[in-house]
Amino acid sequence: MLLAGLSEITLPLKNPVLQFSLILFIILFVPFFLKRLKIPSLISLIIAGAVVGPNGLNLMLRDSSIILFGTVGLLYIMFLAGLEIDVADFKKNSGRSILFGFYSFLISFFAGVFVSLFFLNFSLLPSLLIGSIFSSYTLIVYPIISKYGIARDKSVGIAVGGTMITDTLALLVLAVVAGSTSGQLGMAFWIRLLIGITLFSVIVLLLFPVIARWFFKRFDDNVLQYLFVLGMVFFAAFLAEAAGVEAIIGAFLGGLALNRLIPHTSPLMNRIRFVGNAIFIPFFLIGVGMLIDSRAFFKDFETLNVALVIIVAAGSANYLTALITQKIYGFSVDQRRVIFGLISAHAAVALATVLIGYNTITGYTLDGVPVRLLEEPVLNATILFILVSCTIATLVGEKGAQNIAFAEQAEDAICTAVTETPERILMPMNDPETVEEVVTLGITLKSPKNRDGLFALHVIDSSAVGGGAEKNADKLLEKAAVAAASTDNRLSGLIRYDGSIVNGIDGVVREQRITDLILSLHYQRGLTDSFLGSLSEMLLITCNVTTFIYKPAQPLATIRRTLAVIPQGAENEDGFMLWKDRLASMVANTGSKLVFYADKQTLSYLKESHAGSFPNAEYKMFRNLNDFSGLAKEIRNDDNLVVVMSRRNYRSYHSRMAKIPSYLSRYFKNNSFILIYPVQSRNDEEVPEFPELTLPDHFRSAVDQAGVKLGEAMTRIPFRRLPLRFKRKA
Repeated sequence: MLLAGLSEITLPLKNPVLQFSLILFIILFVPFFLKRLKIPSLISLIIAGAVVGPNGLNLMLRDSSIILFGTVGLLYIMFLAGLEIDVADFKKNSGRSILFGFYSFLISFFAGVFVSLFFLNFSLLPSLLIGSIFSSYTLIVYPIISKYGIARDKSVGIAVGGTMITDTLALLVLAVVAGSTSGQLGMAFWIRLLIGITLFSVIVLLLFPVIARWFFKRFDDNVLQYLFVLGMVFFAAFLAEAAGVEAIIGAFLGGLALNRLIPHTSPLMNRIRFVGNAIFIPFFLIGVGMLIDSRAFFKDFETLNVALVIIVAAGSANYLTALITQKIYGFSVDQRRVIFGLISAHAAVALATVLIGYNTITGYTLDGVPVRLLEEPVLNATILFILVSCTIATLVGEKGAQNIAFAEQAEDAICTAVTETPERILMPMNDPETVEEVVTLGITLKSPKNRDGLFALHVIDSSAVGGGAEKNADKLLEKAAVAAASTDNRLSGLIRYDGSIVNGIDGVVREQRITDLILSLHYQRGLTDSFLGSLSEMLLITCNVTTFIYKPAQPLATIRRTLAVIPQGAENEDGFMLWKDRLASMVANTGSKLVFYADKQTLSYLKESHAGSFPNAEYKMFRNLNDFSGLAKEIRNDDNLVVVMSRRNYRSYHSRMAKIPSYLSRYFKNNSFILIYPVQSRNDEEVPEFPELTLPDHFRSAVDQAGVKLGEAMTRIPFRRLPLRFKRKA
């Protein structure tokens, strides 16, 4: 029966299951084998499409399913470009991107028109279409840029932003030529186009972020979030088409609108990249390859002549553009290569343009043969041009991206070896409801390049082992590991058996050389319960590491602004650089706007010495910690409050810090906030360490009678004034 079924298989394949299976095997194996021949994976998929397509072995037709998935793949590339770009840097360099887009378009467009008129002897309208092909770029190299982690390089931001300008102008030329041939070009055309683009831009850039923030606050299901994002992106692409521009412009602006709401370190971003790189983008590349007919290149000399002219002319124009950009902005040779790679690939818009020209009939010969705006040799030459341009762009762009990435890795390694301690973040787990948010904060605080250094801990009372304690610990740690793995980070789960939770955590901090400790703010259950909780307060005494006490009121991804309150003298603490770097990572990974509140001296220090870590921060005067009532008037619902604290009797400690818990409870109960306790050392003596405390009976009795927990009492009485003798337990 199996043999009978196999005998019925005919070419091209009609069975959708077999078609999809073949494409998946192509995506899986072809790049692997051709990589040994130094052929980039993008080009290998285009070649594979040409081989299995209707003009090759005819295994598959370029049917509606291939076209659909290919369209999704192209839109996905543009969406990722808008999603991964550094919005702050993009705004800062928007003038550069616009300038780059205009002179890039002019150089390529006039190069195309010139060679068409004087080398290929075309008339004006076909020459304008060739100029449109020259000046339209497809960011086919962008997945490589993203893979090497340099999507936020300035050269990438300028080239990607400029590509939107060039493609828009190229499509505008195409619309003008099409309108002139059909007689529809008039004032109504321009008015309709202007109104459509304006409405489309307002809806996508202003309304989409509001809708997305509302959705992400209320729905935390991973599948729902991914489907919502896809729906928004393709709806933006539809709005762009309705406005009279290409769908790729809508996909890019859709990614730009959602940029701040999808952090680069989030599980949602990881899923978006994974699905795109695994399915949709390869489908697009295979579909492009299916258009290639190698036999058509050798039918006549005219095809090869046209192909050679446009390949040389377009490549020269793109190189001149990249060289001018390098000289104007002082970029390196590798940055020039990246720019050349991004603007040298011509696929989507070029293909659409040549097909429109080929299908536009301007008349008929005496024999009844249709006269087309662009004849068949130009169509075949353009397809060859697409293959060659994508190959050259990939080879040059990948070399530049690889060199930049290697240089950054070497620089980071040197800085880490000389000045930094590797990040090792510990997150004690006890409440299943806060596991994911705490892990998200841990991932957000660390450098995206460091995939390790996360530790989740659950301490089990050694006197009460059994009764499901181990199972509960395993569930908590498994949930934490899954949350970290969804962002491609590795988390180590630790179980500690100890009679004291404080001692258990403190022991792990020492054993694992922990640099940062994240504690979730406990829920107060009684009037005598302290604000932080006795556990947190005792850990602040015993663990002298950078400690973050976190109260999440909404997902970090939906935060608009981070308001950081810095006490006077915080810059004098030993741990200043540590928490400063963590804050910089959090702001960069979430895309939130940072606003510093501090006194004049601290603000000046931050501006003069650390402006590079916070390039787009805002600085406001904050006289003392009594100004929280004024700060409460400025805070908004989607703000995150960060307060840098101090343990008692240290350099940056102020007596007003005792009032901060009441301020937080009174003014900021609906906001997320983080209390940061930096690494500290005294001027006159070392901070005592108390793994175990033995207290006189009369003191313990007094504490119990007052109804105050031991941890609260210990943090409210300065160490040097305690009439006690501390001794280690043997």
